[in-house]
Amino acid sequence: MSLATPTRPGRAQRVPLYAAGFVTAFGAHSIAAGMGAQSDHIGLSLLNLGILLAIYDLAEVFLKPIFGALSDRIGAKPVIVGGLLAFACFSLIGLWAADPLMLGLTRLGQGAAASAFSPASSAAVARLAGGKNAGTFFGRYGSWKSLGYVIGPLLGAGLIHVGGFALLFAALSVLAVVTAGWVFVSLPRLEPITRVRYTVRDLGRQISERRFLVPTMVLAASTGALGAAIGFLPALATRHGLDPVAGTAAVTVLAIASTITQPWIGKRRDLDGISDAQGMRAGLMLTASGVGIVAVSPGSITVFIAALLIGAGVGVSTPLAFSHLADNTPQDRLGRTMGSAELGRELGDAGGPLIVGSLATLVGLPFGLGMLAVLVGAASAPRLSRTRPVPIQGGR
Repeated sequence: MSLATPTRPGRAQRVPLYAAGFVTAFGAHSIAAGMGAQSDHIGLSLLNLGILLAIYDLAEVFLKPIFGALSDRIGAKPVIVGGLLAFACFSLIGLWAADPLMLGLTRLGQGAAASAFSPASSAAVARLAGGKNAGTFFGRYGSWKSLGYVIGPLLGAGLIHVGGFALLFAALSVLAVVTAGWVFVSLPRLEPITRVRYTVRDLGRQISERRFLVPTMVLAASTGALGAAIGFLPALATRHGLDPVAGTAAVTVLAIASTITQPWIGKRRDLDGISDAQGMRAGLMLTASGVGIVAVSPGSITVFIAALLIGAGVGVSTPLAFSHLADNTPQDRLGRTMGSAELGRELGDAGGPLIVGSLATLVGLPFGLGMLAVLVGAASAPRLSRTRPVPIQGGR
């Protein structure tokens, strides 16, 4: 017997989940943008910068499906609270992050902790949506994440300027503890739903369906462009005469565009103003255009044009992809599906910086960005299936 999901979740129940999304975005990208802008000062080559940008996401690649499945089994709330507290503990390692090795260890631990509360938060958002308004809810959830991208780079740069990376990590630890307490107090316990038993064959059929693969590829491509832009746009800006604060401002432009776009697109989706397939394709093409512009004509002005296009593209494609997954997944495996989808997303987030960093070392940064633009554009080619997914039959 399935346990009921609240039919009219209040704002007070949803906002802590949005705040959890803010924490992972603020944590990941305040540090990433800070490393990009300060790469010359802390002795990072382009390849090492790419590695440090990717290591956070590499931890999530291995752990997100596991923690997503765990949230299905024991409920999302304890996984979210535990992950946030672990994030706070690992952030304390950053108090001694005076060299690339300690920065890498800190980001590895933070990525492992985020792999718990990120997919659990997505699954909880889908549960609270209850099959209605998924686009609106995920649009707002994504908007809060983008707010972390907005505040993260500039505030991170300010904290680093005042007290180095240690002050930034201390602030992240406090923020994670406060958010964990907020989730604990305000979020109702979403009890696990009675699960159907799945065979390996059932799992293989699920992850091979276009309804899963296409939105997951969209998330991977858009997040790969986002991860590369967060780190390399500030580095590119400083190499064209801008100071570090102005360089991180380009990332803020990107995040503002995404923050504004996501709630609007999510609401339009729920009102049938835009289809998932067309919207995701348009979002990827916008993103590829932004990356391509800065690859062909890098400069102090085109960096900001690229940031605007990438932010708008990510803002279009991301809530549509998550909403499509939520609407096509049984509630008893929302956590596992969101964790698996975010696995693809994190592969993109790790792969984007690594591709750009590696090719930049061998050939040059414009070539690396150009190749990324081609890959993002190619991800818009697959089409969603017109047939409904085959229901899985299993025993209780």
